[in-house]
Amino acid sequence: MKKTNKKGFTLIELLVVVAIIGILAAIAIPQFAKYRKNAQDSAALSDLKTIQSTAEAFYADKNHYPY
Repeated sequence: MKKTNKKGFTLIELLVVVAIIGILAAIAIPQFAKYRKNAQDSAALSDLKTIQSTAEAFYADKNHYPY
């Protein structure tokens, strides 16, 4: 008998790996979008608080709010 040294993956093994990666991506992408939205919301609130404190400092100096 001739011994063959086969290396590599079968088509079925590759399809299983691709399917697993697809399932993990389907789970991860919506979670990433949710975290990104929350980060953008937090940044917007922080910007609004900065605008508010700047307007209050302007009012303290000039006795009126900026136009």
